[in-house]
Amino acid sequence: MTLVAFDFDGTLSDSEMTVLLGERMGVADRMAEITERAMNDEIGYAESLRERASLLEGLSEEEAEAAYGEVRLRPGAAELIRALNEAGIHTAVLTGGFERGVERALSREDVTVDSIVANRLPVEQGELTGEVEGPLIEGTKDDALADLADVEGVVMAETIAVGDGANDLPMLQVAGLAVGFLPKPAVESYCDAVVGEMSELRRLFEDRDVL
Repeated sequence: MTLVAFDFDGTLSDSEMTVLLGERMGVADRMAEITERAMNDEIGYAESLRERASLLEGLSEEEAEAAYGEVRLRPGAAELIRALNEAGIHTAVLTGGFERGVERALSREDVTVDSIVANRLPVEQGELTGEVEGPLIEGTKDDALADLADVEGVVMAETIAVGDGANDLPMLQVAGLAVGFLPKPAVESYCDAVVGEMSELRRLFEDRDVL
């Protein structure tokens, strides 16, 4: 059995969750700037995530849910996940983004993955607190991938990681096959293969006898 771990924002989805949330608070431009700096490895991911979350303090839970509802999978992503599931491959989403947005996007396409490792924006008295919590703030995706592989009985050489940004580098470096999906310049040199569309990724999986 093979384990395929996807990043979410910028990979499975071309939505940027924090920007969608930021639009609801009028801070989307500041969000995008912080995100870009993090994806290019100019600031640490944990620092960037906390900065972005702090800008959302006071956003109503209702507005946050509306933003999560705008998250979309890329064209072809649902079909690819469905094909991997049907082939008996363990599918996972490893993202520093937010669990609720991932769940909403998958549900919209009526598709599921086996594992979601993501962060959360806590709510108190109906509003976001400006904090962020979860396993992928200080924790890194290489450890998350290794933990999933251990639980599923998959050796690391048989794992596949698909990502685009600097925070994906840890899992790309330890996976058996590292695939960059429209990767940032700082990431591309670490990838075994680079694709720009889900149809290309599917062909790669077929060529590698994953599908």
